[in-house]
Amino acid sequence: MQLSEETTKPVINRLRRAHGQLAGVIRLLEEGQDCEKVVMQLAAVSKALDKAGFGMIAGGLKECLDGDDAELDSAKLEKMFLSLA
Repeated sequence: MQLSEETTKPVINRLRRAHGQLAGVIRLLEEGQDCEKVVMQLAAVSKALDKAGFGMIAGGLKECLDGDDAELDSAKLEKMFLSLA
């Protein structure tokens, strides 16, 4: 299923922010920064990636439910949700 731009645009923006956060983590490690600072930033990256994944699934689910001819495969949706758990 191809997702609409309305669904993908916020996900792409979130992934770009996560990309910047990840670059920051690398920089912190290269500079020998405090472990606590690095772990906090890694947690932020992880949460951003999770939110991007959930955003894609939620948007896809909404589009499936809104579509007239789209089939909603609950096993496939469950597998996607569990892959982010």
